[in-house]
Amino acid sequence: MMDGDSTVPDQNVETSLVKSMGRVTNVYIWDMDETLILLKSLLYGTYAEAFNGLKDVPKGVEIGKLWEKHILRLCDELFFYEQIENYNMPFLDALSRYDDGRDLSDYDFNQDGFSSPYDDANKRKLAYRHRVIANKYKQGLPDVFDQEMKKVWDELYDLTDEYTDRWLSSAREFLEECSGRKEDPVPCLASGGVMVNHTDSKFEHINVLVTSGSLIPSLVKCLLFRLDNLITHGNVYSSWEVGKLQCFQWIKDRFNSPNFHFCVIGDGYEECEAAQVMRWPFVKIDPCPGSGHRFPGLTLRTVGYYFDVVYGSSDPENEEDESSSHL
Repeated sequence: MMDGDSTVPDQNVETSLVKSMGRVTNVYIWDMDETLILLKSLLYGTYAEAFNGLKDVPKGVEIGKLWEKHILRLCDELFFYEQIENYNMPFLDALSRYDDGRDLSDYDFNQDGFSSPYDDANKRKLAYRHRVIANKYKQGLPDVFDQEMKKVWDELYDLTDEYTDRWLSSAREFLEECSGRKEDPVPCLASGGVMVNHTDSKFEHINVLVTSGSLIPSLVKCLLFRLDNLITHGNVYSSWEVGKLQCFQWIKDRFNSPNFHFCVIGDGYEECEAAQVMRWPFVKIDPCPGSGHRFPGLTLRTVGYYFDVVYGSSDPENEEDESSSHL
């Protein structure tokens, strides 16, 4: 459910990242399903079928069902999903103006009367729930799970990673490289043919998730698939109600500076079309074996070429050299 109350998240944090003239911030806008994670293609068997008999299809389906069970359980037990699933917001701060900052340590969410009509009083109650969800996301699952559940989670992750030839861990490593937390061993092209590695202080990097799924399950997926320390809860958007183009426009408004360069990475038509409207580069993920646009396989060097096509050179010295070559 979506209304006209949603506002663009505060951009002060983002704009503070670009304090010096000439610093470029690359904003990577990710799809989730069949991009950073595999779930639907496991459930439907399409991932395994693409390997022409080399993958055990029923095993993949069973793995997908296990993930589905854990996602739904966490949604209901920790994230109020049964109460709020009909009130999907595009991001957690969408109703922040209704949150009066009340201490929620003794608040009874089961007895506060949250329901329709969707008036200001219920919007405040929904905003309370969003605040708790944000805090639980920041806390992370290792502090929530007991040892037995953590073991089950670790084993399922490792089983899935092995079955998918390291798709999950490779996607996570790529996010680390995009975040600048893990240096790419090979210098890459970043926004305009400039060869850099991710220790270069001229470049900042931000990961944003725009998923077609509803918000709460998407946040739970980030937690379960170990993406939460690489994508903050404020950078998770659900396009379920509003569409990806609207989410992309909000993101552009947040990072409102010519020093921000955007690239969309996903597998679907909607994000491709929205990226074209925004005139942003789009990298299409292809899960088929042998494709370079998959995990493992996709590299920062490849993504750098896409930035280069749209944004051209961002290095003054490089531009001077190019100008001299025309004299």
